Amino acid sequence: MIDPSKNSLSVCVLGLGLIGGSIMRDLAAADVEVFGYNRSAAGARGAEKDGFDVTTDLTAVLQRAEKAGALIVIAVPMHAVGVALDAINEHAPNCGITDVVSVKAAVYDLVRERGMGQRYVGGHPMAGTEYSGWMASKTGLFDGAAWAVAYDYALENPTSQKWMDVFGQVCAVAQICGSEIVPVTVGHHDESVARVSHLPHVLAEALAVIGDRGGTLAQSLAAGSFAGATRVAGTKPELVRAMCETNGPALVKTLDEIIPILQKAREDLETPTIKDLAEAGNNAYVRFGARASRPVMRINPGGPGWVDQLKQAESIGGRIEVM
Repeated sequence: MIDPSKNSLSVCVLGLGLIGGSIMRDLAAADVEVFGYNRSAAGARGAEKDGFDVTTDLTAVLQRAEKAGALIVIAVPMHAVGVALDAINEHAPNCGITDVVSVKAAVYDLVRERGMGQRYVGGHPMAGTEYSGWMASKTGLFDGAAWAVAYDYALENPTSQKWMDVFGQVCAVAQICGSEIVPVTVGHHDESVARVSHLPHVLAEALAVIGDRGGTLAQSLAAGSFAGATRVAGTKPELVRAMCETNGPALVKTLDEIIPILQKAREDLETPTIKDLAEAGNNAYVRFGARASRPVMRINPGGPGWVDQLKQAESIGGRIEVM
């Protein structure tokens, strides 16, 4: 398994919101050299006040990353990814790059447009809250969470040592943060998160609107099921738009699946019964629970058939340990 040596890993985090800030906290707690950049001066001051090495000077932090040979983690909103990549190309042309954006195909397209594929490994830790900003970040956010790591570049370049080195660094960061590494291709990733991450945001927003229309009495009676189902509606609207609109095609397909289910429930309730939906939903929930324990495969990058092993792990939602 990867030895996440504190002496061999240096990390530069661009964007210190909930995810980027939590990565910085976890790495610092493990005595990994980590420094970062935040566009907001208030966020940067908050991180500095908490004892972290942070600046609002993007050029300076990237030049430092280049000198240190750091892995750069892009943790900015999707609309700012292209700007970040351009700055990295100019000021840190040899650094490995990863990101934590909730869509992967759109980011990979931007990377390939700039000819940066050899030093980029996409990532997406599947953890978060409805809160944002540095003050929302915390240690332990990623404990036990899946951390999707994209391997599309390796499908065509299975012997690229540069890419494998970055892949190892990204996996080391995920391990240090307490996550379980799940190999993905960008297309399969975006299709999957449309179902289990982005669609829940859409439904939470819609449910919050419906509850609000019930007026003060409905709001007064709302209990745990409503609170749980609408929790992510507390996310900043611009963040919800960024993730859902960028993954629009996959999300539309998923909505096309759920709308007939809701329509049938409406028709059945005229009987009235939702026996079929209640049973199907409960069975699906039980299956989710039964699949909670995932197989772990040990991967040796560059070894015989190692990319096929990644494909196999992805096909069963398995976790990997990188040797």
